[in-house]
Amino acid sequence: MRESTRRFLYWTPRILTILFALFISVFALDVFGEGYGVWGTIVALVMHLIPTFLILIALAVSWRWEWVGAALFFALAIFYLVIFRGEVDWITFLLIPGPLFLVGVLFGVNWLLRDKLRAHTMDRP
Repeated sequence: MRESTRRFLYWTPRILTILFALFISVFALDVFGEGYGVWGTIVALVMHLIPTFLILIALAVSWRWEWVGAALFFALAIFYLVIFRGEVDWITFLLIPGPLFLVGVLFGVNWLLRDKLRAHTMDRP
């Protein structure tokens, strides 16, 4: 396997997860326009950031154990589909659980190819 392919396969799910967490976090910004007081805004912001926290926890676990990460991302996507079935537009189903499924697949590939992907880190001084 070429070095560029190894790097791509290793870093893509990690970078996509960070970008997805940033994307999901943007939706939490709507609490600032709700007219809550300081403490109400803080509580609402923390509540709105719970999905981001879950994604970042899944990323932290995935970084070490790719197979657990794949399962976690699949579980998060399925959880979203079950909770919001029929309540949101179809594009929302592509934007939220879609990336979660994709990252789950990529972490699954990372796990299956872990010896080949991690060999490049051992070659470097």
